[in-house]
Amino acid sequence: MKPSVGEIVHYVSYGTPGGEYTPQCRAAIITEVTPLEGEDAAQADIENWDDDQRCRVGVAVLNPTGVFFNTGLFQDEAHKRGGTWHWPEREEN
Repeated sequence: MKPSVGEIVHYVSYGTPGGEYTPQCRAAIITEVTPLEGEDAAQADIENWDDDQRCRVGVAVLNPTGVFFNTGLFQDEAHKRGGTWHWPEREEN
């Protein structure tokens, strides 16, 4: 699924270096989609990224304490790296 402006995704927060706060998934809305260029595009070719991962997105992150904006985010469906986004998990009926 290719990301597009207005879609709801999850943003993974960084947490704190000392571990007081762990990385958490937060609701976010995609505000921009930018195709990869230069070194990023070359790395995507080397790693055989899927077409839907060959971009960076900007998001509006909806935190419990307020909203913030972040740009240039890569997709990480493993949910392991802070500062990335992924599609929300879907429950199967």
